[in-house]
Amino acid sequence: MKAVLLARGLGRRMQAAADTVLTAAQQAAAARGAKGMMPIGAGHRPFLDHVLSALADAECREVCLVVAPAHDAIREYFTGPGRPARVHVSYAVQAEANGTARAVLAAKTFTGNAPFLVMNADNLYPVDVLRSLVAADGPAVPAFDSSALVRESGFPADRVAGFALLEVDADGQLLGIVEKPSAAQWASAGPNALVSMNVWRFDHRIFDACATVALSARGEYELPEAVGAAVAGGMEFRVFRASGAVLDLSRQGDIPLVAARLAGLEPRP
Repeated sequence: MKAVLLARGLGRRMQAAADTVLTAAQQAAAARGAKGMMPIGAGHRPFLDHVLSALADAECREVCLVVAPAHDAIREYFTGPGRPARVHVSYAVQAEANGTARAVLAAKTFTGNAPFLVMNADNLYPVDVLRSLVAADGPAVPAFDSSALVRESGFPADRVAGFALLEVDADGQLLGIVEKPSAAQWASAGPNALVSMNVWRFDHRIFDACATVALSARGEYELPEAVGAAVAGGMEFRVFRASGAVLDLSRQGDIPLVAARLAGLEPRP
């Protein structure tokens, strides 16, 4: 199974100052907005090593990093001291940071006609969830219980309230996605609302939606909106319930929690 990691973001949230004690190496990575290369956990390995290790455990052996044009530090690490033993890393350049739908589109040559996973490079997902996506028989998305994310992952409740809501029918098929839900929509969904953590199994049909999706209200081409358009056009996505902690490394304030959760764990990418 192939996997695409979305690592093109500008890292502005990571660059924002926070009342967090960081090492000199972590401060340098934060200043660059280099979330994936943030030294963390055992041996102060880059966070991406843990992400690649989880993918290898899930039998994803071909991984494409969607990166900015200036990605020398990432390439030098993974072709040098951090060369993975269990996965092969490729690169796709997204020239402009104009949204996650365009990031997926940048990896079209890498994926070809094969099915593939897509996920954020600054999230570490449970291996069991990744394995379920690999084992799926078509496009699929895990649905995380919003209350469980707060409890198991350590997310602040207000951050979870900004995640996309999944609308699912009685047969477990995706009906739609509510990106940036309002307070009223959250109240209607209830305390155990099903949310997306932006990890997917796709096939080549998603590229048409990524190429034609309209600009969002934020002025970007958003992957959740592309998925919504694909569903409206007849593409079916199986939704399955997911559990376990998702680690998020998007802000400086996330570093202590992520470091504590990964303490003593040696990644094997």
